[in-house]
Amino acid sequence: MEGTTRPWGKYEILLDGDNCKVKRISVSPGQRPSYQYHHKRNEHWVIIAGVGQIRVNDKITPVSTGDSIYVPAMSKHTILNTSEKDHLVFIEIQTGDYFGEDDIVRLEDDYGRI
Repeated sequence: MEGTTRPWGKYEILLDGDNCKVKRISVSPGQRPSYQYHHKRNEHWVIIAGVGQIRVNDKITPVSTGDSIYVPAMSKHTILNTSEKDHLVFIEIQTGDYFGEDDIVRLEDDYGRI
C-alpha cells in the first residue's frame, strides 16, 4: 500500500469527494494513532484485517476483521493494534462538511505531536 506514512503506520486516500472521504488505514503492530476528535466530520470504520482495541470516549472495545464502528464528530477516539506481528487494517469513511487533516484535535499522542 502506497500513501502517507505516519509514525503509527500509513494511510491511502481511496476517494476524496465533496461529501465524503474514504481512506484505507494500516496500523503497525503494537501502535496506535493519537487519541483525538474532530469538529467537522463523522467517521465509520470497517475492520478488514487484524485485531485491536478501539477507544471511544474512554470506552475500550475489542475489534477484529468484519467489525464496524461509528465515531460521531466530537467523539474522542483511537485504535490500538494489539497484534505483535500483523497490521490492523480498516476502511475509514468520513462524512461531514470538512475533511482536512487540520481538523484533528490531539488529546494524547505516543509520538510527541501534541
